[in-house]
Amino acid sequence: MNRQALNDLLALGEGFTTEFKKAGTSGLGRELCAFANATGGVILIGVTDAGEVVGVADHNKLKSDVQATARSAEPPIAVEVESAGNVLCVTVPAQHSKPYSFGGKFYLREGASSQQMSRQEIREFFYREGLIHFDETPCERFSLEEDLSDEAWATFRRRARIPAEMPPLTALKNLHLLTDDGRMTHAGAWLLARDIQKFSISADVGCALFMGTDKVHILDRRGFHGDVYSMIDEVMAWLLSKLNVAYIIKHVKREERPELPEEALREAVVNALVHRDYRSTANVHVYVFKDRVEVVSPGGLPAGMSEADLGIKSIPRNPLLFGMLHRMEAVEHIGSGIRRIRRLCAEYGVADPEIELSPNWFVLRFPRTVVGEEAGQEPPASHDTEVGEQDEARAAPSRHQVGTKSALSRHQVAILVKCLEDQAITELMAVTGRLDRTKFRKQVLAPLLEEALLEMTIPDKPRSSKQRYRLTERGRRYLQEHAPEPNDKDA
Repeated sequence: MNRQALNDLLALGEGFTTEFKKAGTSGLGRELCAFANATGGVILIGVTDAGEVVGVADHNKLKSDVQATARSAEPPIAVEVESAGNVLCVTVPAQHSKPYSFGGKFYLREGASSQQMSRQEIREFFYREGLIHFDETPCERFSLEEDLSDEAWATFRRRARIPAEMPPLTALKNLHLLTDDGRMTHAGAWLLARDIQKFSISADVGCALFMGTDKVHILDRRGFHGDVYSMIDEVMAWLLSKLNVAYIIKHVKREERPELPEEALREAVVNALVHRDYRSTANVHVYVFKDRVEVVSPGGLPAGMSEADLGIKSIPRNPLLFGMLHRMEAVEHIGSGIRRIRRLCAEYGVADPEIELSPNWFVLRFPRTVVGEEAGQEPPASHDTEVGEQDEARAAPSRHQVGTKSALSRHQVAILVKCLEDQAITELMAVTGRLDRTKFRKQVLAPLLEEALLEMTIPDKPRSSKQRYRLTERGRRYLQEHAPEPNDKDA
């Protein structure tokens, strides 16, 4: 270090990255450890707390003592030691094996001083540095006797493609969703939850539709708090119901084209739930404004990632949850979330999404094309536009209009896809975002049953609590002729 660099440090005084030490190595291990656990720093030996240079003698011996102290840390700390006149400069570069301890204690730099960390601070430090993953820790509120119900297990087993003959506890342990002492992890609790807020109070998703471009007037608000997998489907159903749709007529078939790419929106919702900080008291939000859609996730970027890394590498904050959703095919491409979203938007011909970052939040913003003065509000039929090749095929139904067998609504097609496996009415209502069960039966289900596209599993007891709905052979033929081939994720 040259004289000018030394003078600059002296002029700035002690701070987060600079420490003055009058002489010797007493307490040096504490300072080295604190800098190593932060962003690094410089210790000037031979300078008083007031910034007066008093110097030190026998630099060679002191250098040796400094290196010995640094090697005594756990793990050893790499330091650079050099003389600047009669001052010994000890530089602690940014370290990559955090956390560091000295004498069995952990220290952290706070302002211009080094403080021993409390147990809670150590725990928080480990989480922040990605050394402990919250999703892998035991969920004390989950009871295997009460919460691992037959219904919850059957749904989870189907989604995770677990052999029917395998005992639940064996499968859960092999998937690392149970700890060695038989407790459910948070990841397991979130995937098996009937109500996720029972296990993590802020793990739900809040959705809101606003009039205009600010949050002054709310037109619709919904909260979703089932298991993580179900919340993805439910949030997407709600979100798509709020966007404008173009009906494209090709020959005699009608295709629906939402104003924003559904796959990109789904990827954003999945990323928000997979990579969020579940220890935060905030929840994931999906906002629909006149000019944009925002997906807001608490937690910022995981440790070890910068904005430049987005779309290039993946460091999941919740690797166990991430791995399970990949197994369930809710996450399709590991490490390609942001890159894939950008590609999908480009291919769809819409604006590139915007990213807003802070230490506590990650916001992905999809610009919307404003259509008339009412864009951004829940679109009436006039906001469902139609482009066709034949003039006689220009009578597309509105978003909530119920179709017939030859022209089903988008929600009815989604219900047919959902009913590739037996479904309860509540699961089908979630697809449409409807709350009124009576109207749903009359306006949505009844036409499908009358056209023999769906059937009841207990036809002689239509209102049975165990009633389920399934696709008929005629319904399967309809999907093959009029809809894309569904995959397991959509079922």
